[in-house]
Amino acid sequence: MKTSLSRVQIAALIATAAAILLITMGVRQTTGLLLLPITQSTGVSIVAFSFALAVGQFVYGAAQPIFAALADKYGAVRMMVIGAVLLAVGAVLTPRMTSDAGLVLTLGVMSAAGAAAGSFSILLGIAAQRLPPERRSSAAGIINAGGSLGQFVFAPLMQLIISAAGWATAMFATAAAALLTIPLALALYVKKGVATVASVAQQATTISLGEQIRVAMRDPSYLYLHAGFFTCGFHIAFLVTHLPNDIQMCGLTPEVGAMSLSLIGLFNVLGSLSVGWLGNVYRMKYLLFAIYASRAVIVAIYVLMPKTALNVYVFAAALGFTWLATVPPTSGLVGKLFGTRYLATLFGLTLVSHQIGGFLGAWLGGIAVSQTGSYAWMWYADIALAIAAAVINLPIREQRLETRLLPQPEPCDA
Repeated sequence: MKTSLSRVQIAALIATAAAILLITMGVRQTTGLLLLPITQSTGVSIVAFSFALAVGQFVYGAAQPIFAALADKYGAVRMMVIGAVLLAVGAVLTPRMTSDAGLVLTLGVMSAAGAAAGSFSILLGIAAQRLPPERRSSAAGIINAGGSLGQFVFAPLMQLIISAAGWATAMFATAAAALLTIPLALALYVKKGVATVASVAQQATTISLGEQIRVAMRDPSYLYLHAGFFTCGFHIAFLVTHLPNDIQMCGLTPEVGAMSLSLIGLFNVLGSLSVGWLGNVYRMKYLLFAIYASRAVIVAIYVLMPKTALNVYVFAAALGFTWLATVPPTSGLVGKLFGTRYLATLFGLTLVSHQIGGFLGAWLGGIAVSQTGSYAWMWYADIALAIAAAVINLPIREQRLETRLLPQPEPCDA
């Protein structure tokens, strides 16, 4: 029975997972560009649009552990194909939905759930289960960089399509991109009889998924990760949804907003790769502390600085370095604490907390600007939460406790 992958197979696995995340995250992280086009052309209010994307943030997080659990039972490839179709259908139907409820259904539920099936929990779970421990952190960094590269590619492309052909055409292009993940997902299929590193190492012990979740939820370190990730979700969803509008309110053009999102994605490629490598050298909880603390400083500088295009681009580049760099150390810590058998589900549950924060970041941003005409209080809240997240990661017990880990073999189609 084959139990290890060659270097070429490892590289192909990582590249394929990164390409899938490039598309799903590229689609998700550029929806803020639709705020003004949709509200201006349909009459939907900014608060209603923000609420639809806020629902999408929550659904994206809540769907990930569900899809991960289904992937554990039925196979990840099947779940990713279903997700690709759901994401494409949601995008195609969005231009037909000109009501608040319609946008909640398409952008908030269908597209978000579809993207969740081809996102972090399943993809990082596949990598962790098939790769040796010494390759997991760097692999997570590379896969995560794929998602950031998606934001870099999709932001200017989406803005170009919106400006040239309208937002409806941009949604159709999004649907076509979503369907491209299907052949990529099929390339990750594992034939029966081929064991992974994780399954070979873990065949001696068994525990059910429910039991493993109960063990994890009683572990303070796991709960600290949830708390920190909540802040990460608040921060990212607020910025993805409202940064382009905030920039335009400062008198800058829509293209500056799109370029800012693109730069965030580009520089997070560097951040993800760096943090992925550093995770092999330094304790991951200290990396999380540094990431969250630096976000507080960067946002504080943005609040105080003059809003010129150059300054905004510098802000986007600095922020981008930390953007989704929290993902490799967070997933890495989950793997250290509980092993890789149920990593997709356990990390998926942290993403629920992430996206609850995301729901609040997207929704409250819309309420703040509607009530006060400014995002000032949202920026202040973002700074305070980033400081709290930095501090709460320090007590995490990073060393792996063997008594926490009693996994069973995963299915052949991971």
